[in-house]
Amino acid sequence: MHNNGQRRSGLALLRHIWTEWISTFVILILLLLTLIIGIGEMVHGQLLRMGERLYGDPATGMQYSFLRAEPTAPDCERNPDIDAQVHAQMQANAADEFADIFGTASESDVRASILAAKQICEEKFQFHDQAIQHIQAHPSLKMYRTIETSFFGIFKFGTENRAILLVLMVVFAAISATLKTHHIGLRGPATKIDFKVYSTLMVVANGFLTSSSISQYRSVLNSGVPMSGETQIIYWMWMILFATLTLISLFQLIKPPAPTREGGSLGLAFLSVPLYAYMAISTGFSFTFLMDYPMGQGIYLGQLVEFSSIFLNLALFIWAGMLLKQTRIVDLFLNILRPWNLAPETLTWLILIAAALPTAYTGASGIFVIAAGAIIYKEVWNAGGRRQFALAATAMSGSMGVVLRPCLLIVVVASLNKEVTTDMLYHYGLYVFLLTSTLFLVISLFFAENKFRIAAPRIAAPLSLRAFGPVLPYILIFVLIWLFYKYALDTNMNEFTAPVMMPVILLMMVLFDKLRHEPAPIPAMGQWDQTLDHKPVAQQTAASSERSLLTAPDSPLRQYGFFKALHLSTSETVGHIGALVILMALSVSVGGYLERIEIMEAFPTDISSIFIVISLIVALMIFVGMIMDPFGAVILISATVAPVAYQYGIHPAHFWMITLIGFELGYVTPPVALNHLLARQSIGDEEVAAADAEVRHKSFYYRYERWILPMIVMLPAMLIIAYAPYAFKLFGWYE
Repeated sequence: MHNNGQRRSGLALLRHIWTEWISTFVILILLLLTLIIGIGEMVHGQLLRMGERLYGDPATGMQYSFLRAEPTAPDCERNPDIDAQVHAQMQANAADEFADIFGTASESDVRASILAAKQICEEKFQFHDQAIQHIQAHPSLKMYRTIETSFFGIFKFGTENRAILLVLMVVFAAISATLKTHHIGLRGPATKIDFKVYSTLMVVANGFLTSSSISQYRSVLNSGVPMSGETQIIYWMWMILFATLTLISLFQLIKPPAPTREGGSLGLAFLSVPLYAYMAISTGFSFTFLMDYPMGQGIYLGQLVEFSSIFLNLALFIWAGMLLKQTRIVDLFLNILRPWNLAPETLTWLILIAAALPTAYTGASGIFVIAAGAIIYKEVWNAGGRRQFALAATAMSGSMGVVLRPCLLIVVVASLNKEVTTDMLYHYGLYVFLLTSTLFLVISLFFAENKFRIAAPRIAAPLSLRAFGPVLPYILIFVLIWLFYKYALDTNMNEFTAPVMMPVILLMMVLFDKLRHEPAPIPAMGQWDQTLDHKPVAQQTAASSERSLLTAPDSPLRQYGFFKALHLSTSETVGHIGALVILMALSVSVGGYLERIEIMEAFPTDISSIFIVISLIVALMIFVGMIMDPFGAVILISATVAPVAYQYGIHPAHFWMITLIGFELGYVTPPVALNHLLARQSIGDEEVAAADAEVRHKSFYYRYERWILPMIVMLPAMLIIAYAPYAFKLFGWYE
């Protein structure tokens, strides 16, 4: 790496400094600030309670809340001349022109009023003197007060500026993702024609977004409606971001990156263009030329700002996923399963069940695929699974947990739909998870060449128990931090607190690994030791399987400290935030376009059969799930389809279970198949190409198993969830 750094010069060096250091440092600061904001309320509440216990005095009625600022002397007169004030007031009353109508107070009443005011003033002075004495009697109070109010200031600033923090994070992350060509597409650009088509369409896409942002800003200026400082900053940041992306894309068009492969074709080149670019071009053209609504894209970017808290939580979840990638947790867990020498299908089923929990706790399916996809792929392959089967398993490893607590997607659904709650959706989501995981086992065993295989328990059980030992410290770290939050901060882990708790837990786990000088997790796919891949499965012990997954622990590539691990995880987080959040933003824009053309108005309003209604909703959910990011899709569906479904008598919980399973199916279904794209990013294009080459001579199913298997698991699940509750009146949803 040092030599490579020496060879960098000019713009290449500038790009390296920006992507690896500037944006990484800025995003790290913003993530830490977001963490402080997230835990700020609970910590500040505890600081106030602790301040009350330390410095409050129930006997005198002195509370810490009175002492948070330096007491100021009352502005009233402590020892007034009562007679002079009574005389002055009586003269004023006599001069009052309305005295004959309303009357005036007697001298005794005036005197009593002034004496009462004097008493109140004296009490204020006594309280002030008492507060000064209390502060002087507790020298540490000023320092504690400074810490508490400073923390409150940071927390208050962050809370009031969440939207600015999010957009600033997106600005730095999206620029880095563009510089590194890290945006999500159906394939990565590799040939000369790939880069030419890629850069051309990126210029057009970002040009539309720049024009729309400027048009929206001008529209607001011309409307005469005053803009707040925050709103103006956000508008300027959007304009700067997309103008910068346009310039970067233009430069990459003029001076494209060096191709990594010869040849190529125009058709394949179009597949390398990021999905968000296609969304930006289609909505930009439609809004600008067909609707005469050039500010359309800019306006729908406002949805991102409106849900800034949710997208900041998503950023924290992405960071948690990348920190998970820096730990050995996944590999150590697999050590527990390896001694049993299970058949690939059974092993994969257990992995998918185990993966559901971290999927839910990293907020969305794609994050876990990025974090653990490579090691899951290699484990299934080492167990004797086909490469195509291993690719299918990797893509599905992040799908099944999206219906489990505390997944962020369900929080978004509940926040947009008062008819359902998170508790309700998580409850029924558990049934969806059990159904999909069972269907996977049944269907994968049907196509399995060796349906069952297991090592002798007397040999495997001791090895498995021994492998459980290294996992215990990580479980202990999780439990200790959970207990700290629960009892020290009076906060339990749930769907609202998980985004700010998981990064802390994983930071501690990474620190634990580094303090014990544990090697870093496996490097990229291309660096695996290929000489071990052809050992017969029966001869693979847990140790040999681990060696096939990991390079030598003393390798310099794997021996680095906590701060290097933090830098690597944050650097990866930057790219994924830039790629995922921009894709979500443009998904919202697509949803807004579909809403404006009133496509939902085409949905029939006089259907007498609820089965037909459910069928139409199933088809629509599959279609939306295939082409849109789930967060953008939820916003669209909540505003358009959901009200129509409720009017037809479909229970809200049933509707959203259909929707969520439709999204799960969409994650693994072409043309977009987001989880397959992220699995490819994690595993590498070369490995995917090798998997395709391996099965060219086989039947249709085995050639396309990585696409077909997830679909034939999720489609029956979709049909069961859609029709069974109504047909058999399950769950009490229908009479």
